[in-house]
Amino acid sequence: MRMKRRLLCLAALSGALLPGAGAQTLSSPLGNPAGPSAGKGAGAPAPVPHGQGAGVHSPLSPFAPLKPRVDVVAWSVLTDIRTEVQNRRIVPVYPAAVSALHQKRIKVQGFMLPLEPGEQQRHFLLASVPPTCAFCTPGGPESMIEIRTREPVKYRLDAVVVQGQFHVLRDDPYGLYYRMTEAVGTR
Repeated sequence: MRMKRRLLCLAALSGALLPGAGAQTLSSPLGNPAGPSAGKGAGAPAPVPHGQGAGVHSPLSPFAPLKPRVDVVAWSVLTDIRTEVQNRRIVPVYPAAVSALHQKRIKVQGFMLPLEPGEQQRHFLLASVPPTCAFCTPGGPESMIEIRTREPVKYRLDAVVVQGQFHVLRDDPYGLYYRMTEAVGTR
């Protein structure tokens, strides 16, 4: 329950940091029945949202963007998913490239979002864009990985690389899509 509250606070905080967040118009994730699909024929279903992708790392960011590396799984692979409605819930549908990563030992790089206070972290989120960048746009759940490490990792503002057992989550109660366990920090 504590983790769920932290995730909700992080989501609220990231939304509060976005320029113009107060002027945002809220809508249904299932689309507006009188919206774009209304003119395409009676009974045409509204498109299901794809998520928010990897986020946008602004060129105005004081933090360097992720450098392309051949030894890590790219965020473009992890965020290339679609969603569909099942039992009145929006669920991710993973492509074969992402499903093939389940239970594999892989490396990923990203920016730390601590879930506990302190310099040493054993449980944190890894995001595709820096969470402390006021100019960057955060992504959706497909742009974060829950990380659980073997040994504590020192918190850093710049990008980190972690390696561990990767899990593609099918029905996570917190709405996460990915988790990595037995992780260790690498270079």
